[in-house]
Formats: sequence, C-alpha cells, structure tokens
Amino acid sequence: MAAALALFYKLLPLYITVALGWVAGRYLQASGKHIAGIMLYIVTPSVVFSGVMAAPLSMQVILLPLLVFTLCSVLGFAHMRIARGIISDGSASLIPLSVGTGNTGYFGIPVALLLFGQEGLALYIVCMLGTTLFENSVGFYLAARGRYSLKDSLVRVARLPSVYAFMLAVVLNLNGFSIPDVFTPLFDNLRGAYSVLGMMIIGMGILSFRGLAGNLRFTGLAFFGKFVSWPLAAIVLWWLDARFFGIYNLAVYQAVFLISITPIAANTVVIATLLDTAPKQAAGTALLSTLFALLFIPVMVALVMP
Repeated sequence: MAAALALFYKLLPLYITVALGWVAGRYLQASGKHIAGIMLYIVTPSVVFSGVMAAPLSMQVILLPLLVFTLCSVLGFAHMRIARGIISDGSASLIPLSVGTGNTGYFGIPVALLLFGQEGLALYIVCMLGTTLFENSVGFYLAARGRYSLKDSLVRVARLPSVYAFMLAVVLNLNGFSIPDVFTPLFDNLRGAYSVLGMMIIGMGILSFRGLAGNLRFTGLAFFGKFVSWPLAAIVLWWLDARFFGIYNLAVYQAVFLISITPIAANTVVIATLLDTAPKQAAGTALLSTLFALLFIPVMVALVMP
C-alpha cells in the first residue's frame, strides 16, 4: 500500500502539466498542431537517438524493441478489425495507436524510475523504443490511411525521422561511439521538453470538458485494448518465457508489463492533430485514460509487481 501511495503521489505533476496545457489552449490560443510537428520531427527522434546511444547494447537487448514492436502491431491490427465493424467515423483509424502503444515516455519514465531505479530505467527505455517504432511506422501508417491514400501514407511514414534515428544510434553504439559530453545538456533538455510538451498537448486538445469521451464506442474499445488486452498479452509473454524459453529475466518482464499498463499515448494526440484525424476524440480519450491510470497503475503494480 505504501508503494502504491508513493506512486500515486509521484504521478501528480503529470496531471498538473496536462492542466497547464489546457490553460494554454483555452486562454492563450496555443497551437497544438505546431507543437505536434516539433514533437514528431525534432524532439522524439532526439530522445530515441540519445536513449539508444546510452543503452548497453547486445543482440538480446537489441531484440527487445522488436519484441515490443511486434506486440504493439499484433494488438493494433486485431483491434483495428474490431473498430472497422463498430465505429463508422474516421476515428477508427486511430484505434491501433490508442491500443498498440502507450504513454511510455512522458508518463512511464517517471514511474519506471520510481519502481526500478536508474539501472532498471535504462532497460525500460530500450523496451519503450519498441512502442516509439510502432508509433512512427505501422501506427502512423494506419492512422494516415484513414485520411490519405496508400501512396501518400507511405510517403508520410518515410518522412518520419525516429526510425532512422534508432537505426543510426544502433550502428554508432555497436561501433563504440558515444554522444560527446558537450551535447549531453542538449539531449537532457530535449528529454525534459519531451515529457512536458507531450503531456501539455493532451490538455491543449481539450477546449471543453463536455462530452469528454466523445464516441463511446471508440473510447470503450480503446480502454478495453489498452487496459485489458495489452496487460493480458504482457502477462502471457511473461508466463511463456519464464516457463518454457528462459530468454529474459524478471527485470525485462516487469519493464514490458509496465509498458502494457501505461495510459493511451500522448503521441496518439500528436499524430491525430498532425493528420487532422479526430484530434478532439483522441485528446479526450487520452485524457480519460490518463486520469484512469492514476489509480489503475498503482493497483496493478501492487498486484503483479509487489
């Protein structure tokens, strides 16, 4: 119980940041679309690059983002099929992003630091890169297909720099390169901007708290996928590997499980805003999931990772 209360207290600044974003959007006419472009094309690839450069890479570790990416993709496609049958508006294309990924960076990193310490945080960030790769490839493509043609969607995915940042960092890291000390403060500042702007953009998308859930079918499916399907998939993976394969250890299982219980990603709102695809629906559902996670995460951590 003490750990759950400590975690609850640790999450409060994130909600204040969301509230500040709402104030900026409501009273200062701050443009979420401009910030979304900065996040997607500058801040996120910088965080991905510095995270991979700092990680102790081995083939086993390199495969972790690919494992998480695969889980994200399977969950995203499965729930996309359901969404096409029950959601008639354009927001259905956002379901793979809402379900497959999570707010693993802005929200998950402070939680991982509290639970795992600095050493466990590095492992968590490596796993987290799988969700970032999904967001910037399959997830973005499926969201864009709701508004653009196949060719235009592929072109937009090809322009996203995060995947290239990941591949470049892997090559440099494996060849013994590191980020020069003179640039360390720059990347530290970008990580701070990643968290603050990412949470604020959720608040910017909520100009009115009336009808926050929007399309209830969208919100219900997104919640089911994010808070039921994803944790179940993580637990099944944990059980299978611990029982039969023995590839990874407890720290990896816990990192993947934490990824599975994070709320809907703020980058879902970023991408929805950038593509102009139901951004209010995405922002409202992301905010509701973030509020829900304030209680959900401490409870799940207490039950599964005592």
